[in-house]
Amino acid sequence: MKQGKFMVGLMAFGVISLFAGCGEKEDEMTKVTLNEVAHSIFYAPQYVALENGYFTQEDIDLELVTGYGADKTMAAVISGDAQIGFMGAEASVYAYLEGANDPVVNFAQGTQRAGNFLVAREEMADFQWSDLKEKEVLGGRKGGMPEMVFEYILKQNGLDPAKDLSIDQSIDFGSTAAAFSGGKGEFTVEFEPAATTLEKNGDGYVVASLGVDSGYVPYTSYSAKTSYIEKNPEIIQAFTDGLQKGVDYVNSHTAEEIAKVIQPQFKENDLDTITTIVERYQSQDTWKENLVFEKESFELLQDILESAGELEERADYDDLVTTVYAKEAMKK
Repeated sequence: MKQGKFMVGLMAFGVISLFAGCGEKEDEMTKVTLNEVAHSIFYAPQYVALENGYFTQEDIDLELVTGYGADKTMAAVISGDAQIGFMGAEASVYAYLEGANDPVVNFAQGTQRAGNFLVAREEMADFQWSDLKEKEVLGGRKGGMPEMVFEYILKQNGLDPAKDLSIDQSIDFGSTAAAFSGGKGEFTVEFEPAATTLEKNGDGYVVASLGVDSGYVPYTSYSAKTSYIEKNPEIIQAFTDGLQKGVDYVNSHTAEEIAKVIQPQFKENDLDTITTIVERYQSQDTWKENLVFEKESFELLQDILESAGELEERADYDDLVTTVYAKEAMKK
């Protein structure tokens, strides 16, 4: 009888200890808000890290918010509404050159190709960029990476973006696909899953990949204010470690396996659609094997900014990029 009472007491103590342990673990978790420029399958490593619990393993309780534009994401980081921003690094260059007192520094590169596609109203098996001459294209925000990479490709193919075609930049980011479906424009530049959705609905056809035709470009990166990085290096390292696990996963698994993991992030799309999109991104070598933002990539970015007429002076790589955390994450 005494032994029975002892066992009951021991079990009760174990249950209490278990809950206490859970509470302690929860208290150890660090809440971090990540503001992403857009919610796209293009950013699969990030969603794999979220869905597979890689950030949680690093004691990061991550809140994901979509900014719908680099300008809005940057504003969230500067204001402190978000601790980390995920956007084109051009936003940090603009803020720095405008005299930011607390520069937003890039600590991890996200993607190494442009993630958008040119969609036409008809199938064009032999599409050439010259086919856009005198056509109307729904483009992106002036000064943003999607628009600048698009214009960079046009110039590489002998087209003057200001004279040889009409680029409509009046439509809000995320609304161009709906506008195209509604009859506006002859072509549109779209991220996924919008491009594939247009195809599935019979409203358009992907005729070119900006990622393929622009070459390797540091399209997106993770960044935070200098003061936040200096005060919280362990949080930045933990976040980067979790993200690297997501990168490792997408570079070692099939498109279908990746699609199954990230499907909860894209409930409006079926598994086949997500798989098709992941395959499309895999085939163009979208994701790096590591998160190191190399100097040559940063200089290429500024070349594109200059080509677009958006840069009067160049920023110094060492002022806006740190590779310490990404290199450390590679060792684990």
